Amino acid sequence: MSLIPPPLSLYVHLPWCVRKCPYCDFNSHAGKGALPFAQYIEALIRDLEHDLPLVWGRTVHSVFFGGGTPSLFAPEHIDAFLQQASARLRFAPGLEITLETNPGTVEHGPFSGYLKAGVNRLSFGVQSFDDGCLERLGRIHSSDDAARAVKAAQDAGFANINLDLMYALPGQSLAMALDDIERAIALAPTHLSHYQLTLEPNTLFASKPPPDIPDDDLGWDMQEACQARIAEAGFAQYEVSAYAQPGRQCAHNLNYWQFGDYLGIGAGAHGKISFGHDGRILRRWKHKHPAHFLANAGTAAAIGGDEYLEAERRPFDFMLNALRLLDGFDLTGFERRTGLPRQAIATELADAFGRGWLESDGEHIRPTELGQRFANDVIALFLK
Repeated sequence: MSLIPPPLSLYVHLPWCVRKCPYCDFNSHAGKGALPFAQYIEALIRDLEHDLPLVWGRTVHSVFFGGGTPSLFAPEHIDAFLQQASARLRFAPGLEITLETNPGTVEHGPFSGYLKAGVNRLSFGVQSFDDGCLERLGRIHSSDDAARAVKAAQDAGFANINLDLMYALPGQSLAMALDDIERAIALAPTHLSHYQLTLEPNTLFASKPPPDIPDDDLGWDMQEACQARIAEAGFAQYEVSAYAQPGRQCAHNLNYWQFGDYLGIGAGAHGKISFGHDGRILRRWKHKHPAHFLANAGTAAAIGGDEYLEAERRPFDFMLNALRLLDGFDLTGFERRTGLPRQAIATELADAFGRGWLESDGEHIRPTELGQRFANDVIALFLK
């Protein structure tokens, strides 16, 4: 089978935060003293230039600034990067450009500055509208800060806004989880991300779990009740934790979940690039520590590792993404994006069908309601 390179996205990692949250396992670093914002933007461009040969001639369909807290960077920094990146890459007309922002970050300029720079989608890390829950999560903002920030962004002209919410938080009841949804809906976002708190390895919460975390049964009750209210408000669920108003699905994340390609630049950024001429799939990641990245950006020393995805691992990697989508995937899409024939997963699919985890109309495969609940078990079937 031939491998057809999928759409390409650009992920940009901005690694600093005001304070590291105790549940966070992302590559984020608490800022100490004056941060080298301008120097980091210059390092990002050097990093991009080093990786350009991987994607010559390809069009970028989305850009995502993740972190860390990208909104620590002022609009002029984001503008400088986008101008230089668009001079080196082919940006699709009207591409989605997302900036993650923390409602408690007041160091940035007006939201209108980000809009002028080219950002057209904001993702607010709200997590909860309950001040007690926010304090227990180690967040630096209040519920009022979140509401004011969202309204300020809307007043500045942003029409595409995501709110991140978490549930099963320490000390949270079902009524509190539903109140978070009500307050989020009242702010009229176009997208909601709603995910359960998990104690990730190498986090403070993993080593010192907070008391009063809801048990699995209560967590499931929260998920079901919140899903129903979100749907009632006109948001369609399209991924395990993602809900959107019509036409407002996150294009960048959809590309991840559909096993698309992405160039990852910045400290700790990961990328995946497919090569149609020889069928290889490269995964590349950058060194995590900002100081090391700043000192070595633009050279091979900034690369944390390169790995070519072997054929036997491709089904698992594909399903790890595609089966997060409620609509599933097409078998033809599997063939084109992995370079493998559909027969390579025939045994695993038959097992999943037999367990009632997946269903098919012949060409299209999607998880059943039972399969959505046991998603990790479904995906594990494809791990060789």
